[in-house]
Amino acid sequence: MDRGERAIGAVVGTAVGDALGAPFEFGPAGCYTARFPDGRGEMHAGGGWDLGEATDDTQMAVLTAQSLLERGDLDLHDIFRRFQRWAAAGPKDIGLQTEAVLGSGLPWDRAADAHFATNARAAGNGALMRAAPPAVYFARQGTAATMDAARRLASLTHGDPAAWEGSALFHELLRVALDGGDPLAAVPDALAAVHPDHRERWAVILAPDWHPSAATEFNGAVWPCLGSALWALRTTGSFADALGAAIDLGGDTDTVAAVTGGLAGAVHGAAAIPDRWTRPLHVPLPGFGDTPLRADDLTLLAGRLLRTAA
Repeated sequence: MDRGERAIGAVVGTAVGDALGAPFEFGPAGCYTARFPDGRGEMHAGGGWDLGEATDDTQMAVLTAQSLLERGDLDLHDIFRRFQRWAAAGPKDIGLQTEAVLGSGLPWDRAADAHFATNARAAGNGALMRAAPPAVYFARQGTAATMDAARRLASLTHGDPAAWEGSALFHELLRVALDGGDPLAAVPDALAAVHPDHRERWAVILAPDWHPSAATEFNGAVWPCLGSALWALRTTGSFADALGAAIDLGGDTDTVAAVTGGLAGAVHGAAAIPDRWTRPLHVPLPGFGDTPLRADDLTLLAGRLLRTAA
């Protein structure tokens, strides 16, 4: 399998996981199995989402990718302005923390820090959910560069360094997968590059024997979100099964499945993503036109991220 197939798998897999998980959001554990007892999940409408509609997770991921491609590098100010324009256009869903930061009226380089200083806790998964496209873009620059880019991107909306380190870990594990390596086996090396203040906690969450039932926070937090994605990848053998396991955890199902989809897509490749999930997939972009992106558009986007990356 070539690098292009893995990159497409990561980008399209993120969107597919997001759209598949969205109707189950805040549901109980076992929700996926209860609806699809034969294990053959289908895209469906529900929870305010149309059939195959991707949520804010993928929408913000696409906006990040478009900025990288149009600006030719990491322009945090430009990405922040795109996020603000999108938020002002009234997306169906937006994280409470992200909404507060984007609407604070503060400059891009102060808004998230000010929110964290006031609220003390800001380690949600809202930066992790949008990390797959930039991870593809920066992967060829190596571990240090891709993890640094992840931290800077996360800091736009999340002032808690724990969220930065979670995004950095995701970037590095996806980088390994794009190279054809095993992201699960790469966890120890990735942890060595995590800030020492956060390394111990992340080591517990990403350990081979960790189970989502051991989480001490709701999976809308960055730790159990990424931990659950790795658990789903570790305990299944296919893209479809990994997403089913992630959604069956309940809770923040769209984001946990989006993160799982990015990693599983890179590991198993684009061809492993079922057509029944990609056909109805669509990504609205409020504030940026009325025509949603489809799976073919995301495929092209992934290719451009690879071609223009340094």
